[in-house]
Amino acid sequence: MEINHREIMKNLFFVILSFLMLSCSELIDPPKNLIEKDKMSELIAEFAMNDQLNNFIPDTNIENATRYALKKQNINAADFIESYKFYTATGDIDKILNNAQEIVLTKDPAAKEYIEKKLKENKNVPAFAR
Repeated sequence: MEINHREIMKNLFFVILSFLMLSCSELIDPPKNLIEKDKMSELIAEFAMNDQLNNFIPDTNIENATRYALKKQNINAADFIESYKFYTATGDIDKILNNAQEIVLTKDPAAKEYIEKKLKENKNVPAFAR
């Protein structure tokens, strides 16, 4: 009965690797002040609509509009950024962006034609680029 050190090390490596994979359930820890998904969708929708203001009113200060949107929801920029990073790492950002698009369509039904036209032109557009 010969001890095969290579086989033992290989099995030990797989056991440790399996343990590490099971113990790390999330890529990133949730931030202290995590913004709810619905609120994130509302903010992103408002940011998108503010961004479109620049097409109609060329000298619009988008930065101030963004600050106002965050202040109105009692959210600071750091919390928004940390929440955005978290949702991106967990894969929830696509759902949030799709919900934001639905909010925009609810508030501005005319945007639906524009979005559908752009989606037909660019069939494989990811949610963050819509």
